[in-house]
Amino acid sequence: MRENGSVTSATRQPETPAAALPPRLIATDLDGTLLRDDKSVSPRTVAALAAAEEAGIEVFFVTGRPARWMDVVSEHVHGHGLAICGNGAAVVDLHGGPGAHRFVKVRELARENALDAVRLLREAAPGTMYAIEQTYGFYQEPEYPKMHMEIPDTLAPAERLLAPDAPGAGEPVLKILAFHPTIDPDAFLTLARLAIGDRANVTRSSPSALLEISGPEVSKASTLALCCAERGISHEEVVAFGDMPNDVEMLTWAGRSYAMGNAHPDVLAAASGRTVANNEDGVAVVIERLIAERE
Repeated sequence: MRENGSVTSATRQPETPAAALPPRLIATDLDGTLLRDDKSVSPRTVAALAAAEEAGIEVFFVTGRPARWMDVVSEHVHGHGLAICGNGAAVVDLHGGPGAHRFVKVRELARENALDAVRLLREAAPGTMYAIEQTYGFYQEPEYPKMHMEIPDTLAPAERLLAPDAPGAGEPVLKILAFHPTIDPDAFLTLARLAIGDRANVTRSSPSALLEISGPEVSKASTLALCCAERGISHEEVVAFGDMPNDVEMLTWAGRSYAMGNAHPDVLAAASGRTVANNEDGVAVVIERLIAERE
């Protein structure tokens, strides 16, 4: 199901102290947050996730990763089987296992907006290189660096990859990846947001100058808000965890939010609380405390 229309804003100021309401949903980022640096889920964290679900608290993985990279946590999605991928561009049912996932909701980046974003950022930051993330395909420019051992389906300039007759033209675009080899990552993010304006949503989750460009109003927060509304869950009943700029909106929206001990300064400023670093099982530390509070 594709969704292109506007959604209710995911920004909010809490009206009720979050601690007054027991949590009904935990929303956690993966890389740098739930996962340790070696990309593993520690036994302590596995136990905490299972305990949360047993206590009736839903756990949603909310990540910038594409669906095909979700095998690292697919066995921990429990009953509902859903994860929010691509910074909110897709809600995915992982029950089928690696390579057999099903897209439940798709919030695509219109190709016209994508082409505008590429053009505007090329003008503002010459030397930017692009890759295109679609629901099932991955396409990139020849100069775009090899990352995560990704094998692109096609190599071509971004303008060609986004053309009406491009390979995969009938498949939704989830996001554009924009990499610059020399610009400071935070400076690149600021520059891109100013250049692209409201044509797309721009964020980043990598320590390098790698930006992630999604449809207007598409973010982890806005898609999480949609999923919570479908379940009758208010933002005050959500506890969120994150570490990078692509988590800021989600942490601001949630009733209670925690920045990891290894988090970016913008995340530390946005969250209502802090926990220890991902390598110290910071998510599990908080979940254990939340469950103890319910007993």
